[in-house]
Amino acid sequence: MEPLSAEAVRVLGVLIEKELSTPDYYPLTLNSLTNGCNQKSNRDPVVSYEESEVLDALDELTRRRLVGRASVAGSRAIKYRHAIAEQMQLDQKQRAALATLLLRGPQTIGEVRSHTGRMAEFADLDDTADTLRSLRDMDPPMVVQLPVQPGKKEARIAHLMAGDIDVDALEAESAAAAVTAAPQSSIRQELDELRERVDALEEELRRFTSQFE
Repeated sequence: MEPLSAEAVRVLGVLIEKELSTPDYYPLTLNSLTNGCNQKSNRDPVVSYEESEVLDALDELTRRRLVGRASVAGSRAIKYRHAIAEQMQLDQKQRAALATLLLRGPQTIGEVRSHTGRMAEFADLDDTADTLRSLRDMDPPMVVQLPVQPGKKEARIAHLMAGDIDVDALEAESAAAAVTAAPQSSIRQELDELRERVDALEEELRRFTSQFE
């Protein structure tokens, strides 16, 4: 599978997430999709894409037949939907797990279960692990289990939509981020809570304005 760009990974993740978490407001307009890419919470890394960058990512995904335009009755705006369910034969749990990895980066099994709550319901950690294994066992594999980091007890799972993982570079980046974030953990938690509130308000505003698109 040809690797996707970072922008295409983010766009695909947002489309899957919104399809599962807010189906009444899916497919997405370019504006809604750009806002979803640039959310401050539930995203790692946080980005600030211009609409032109999102359009380039949509073109890339369209060429790969992973995204297409959607016709919505009563709407004049162009809207976009993903096609990964059809192209990759992924069920709801698989899509939810993949979206979490696309939007948040490598996660433990417990983190995947916790972060997919609005997209799919996993019975327990074993159910989550089974879903991740099914993605790993696809041909070609869509996810990979990373080595356990020093000082950690659980291995993390990463997606392979952007190509093979440079484990050494990823571990160095994670270690540097942990050192930087350690003294600011309480402040970061408060900021994350505020960002989630802002994102919730923005989502409500988008839902309201979408009625007039």
